[in-house]
Amino acid sequence: MHVLIVDDEPRIRSSLMALLKDDGHAVLSCGSGEQALEMAAKKTFDVLMLDVLLPGMDGLETLAQLKKNDPGIQVIMMSGQADIAMAVKATRLGARNFFEKPLNPDHVLLELKHVQERLVLESRVRSLESMIDREETLIGGSVQMNRLRDAIARAAPSEGRVLIFGENGTGKELVARAVHRQSERNEEPFVSLNCAALPKDLVESELFGYEKGAFTGAVRRKPGRFETADGGTLFLDEVGDMGLETQAKLLRVLEESEAVRVGGETPYRFDVRIIAATNKNLDREIESGRFREDLYYRLNVIPLMIPPLRDRRDDIPLLADHFLNQICEKTGKGMKKWGMGAKEALLAYHWPGNVRELRNTIERLVIMSDKVTIDAGEVREVLPAVSQDRTAIEDAAGSGDLSLRERLQRYERRVLEEGYARTKGNVSMLARMLKIDRANLHRKLKTYGIK
Repeated sequence: MHVLIVDDEPRIRSSLMALLKDDGHAVLSCGSGEQALEMAAKKTFDVLMLDVLLPGMDGLETLAQLKKNDPGIQVIMMSGQADIAMAVKATRLGARNFFEKPLNPDHVLLELKHVQERLVLESRVRSLESMIDREETLIGGSVQMNRLRDAIARAAPSEGRVLIFGENGTGKELVARAVHRQSERNEEPFVSLNCAALPKDLVESELFGYEKGAFTGAVRRKPGRFETADGGTLFLDEVGDMGLETQAKLLRVLEESEAVRVGGETPYRFDVRIIAATNKNLDREIESGRFREDLYYRLNVIPLMIPPLRDRRDDIPLLADHFLNQICEKTGKGMKKWGMGAKEALLAYHWPGNVRELRNTIERLVIMSDKVTIDAGEVREVLPAVSQDRTAIEDAAGSGDLSLRERLQRYERRVLEEGYARTKGNVSMLARMLKIDRANLHRKLKTYGIK
């Protein structure tokens, strides 16, 4: 570390300098508070070892001025005539520690070791915060993304509940975190629960918590997400997958702002802002009886729509650059760049998995490619659907003996076969991807002998 020793006794300065240099630190010294301020204004020091009794400006005045100019600087006070009142005053002014003279070399070195550990930890925290900020940034300059950012900026400062609509992989949690970060609750917890990832019988205990002995395996009380998010934001992802019984209990909890743990009797109160998200058409879910209309209106105070990636293709090059740099930095594979035609190959794909699929694809390219430049051929290799779609169109268009209807049927069959393979036979997912009614899709799959 860079250390400045401030003491009017040359003997103490020289002995301390020798001790700290032997320990591997870069050390300078001076004999007055005025000199210390002048040196600290020109050079950054990690630690100051500052004597209390100095000619001219004393150590406490110097400490106050140092902390005013640089609140983060670590200052260790020293004195041969110390008392408790002086130590308390120094601590209030921001001193890290107070040593009595004659100094104990082991104590000094141990204290500097603690300072260094703290500085390293703070540096790592700043690095992680910077990384989180980059990962949570909404990337894109398209009209749709700018409109979404404006909506978030208007919605965030309010206490209104937010319902986010978007396909899988569009970044619904990213938007929820942006709302929380720009809200008045940004210093409080952001807690999330994916309602689709849990068995239906566990969603209730995760939401509201449970008491010891409430069910087999409940060996101790566990707080629910409403409790852990108290004062902050609770994000309910894929709320459309919540069962009707749990929906009824959630509605009652939202109306009363209090909940009861599973197996408990005494309600607890909470102060939580709810942000929910869904990839489903909740109007249809309400019509079919799978989602409660009264809960829908409770949640849908401020709706936010996230456009799918295919509807904001202008953002694909920006996202590709962002993910490439981010993933290269994380994996330590060295910085890579896009070759000629690579971004065009990314643009040609329809991205049914949206931004998540794009990021996963780029991560695969970074890890599997040994070259600095990722070319168009490599992109097409990991996105076979691009060439398959093009081949299907060319095959259909070039079939001179077929009518237009027969050519369209040939292309439709290829699209359905490719989609059925990509979704591993999940007809519901394929119907959402192709934006087609599920019953109609079943008929087409049967007609072409795909299922």
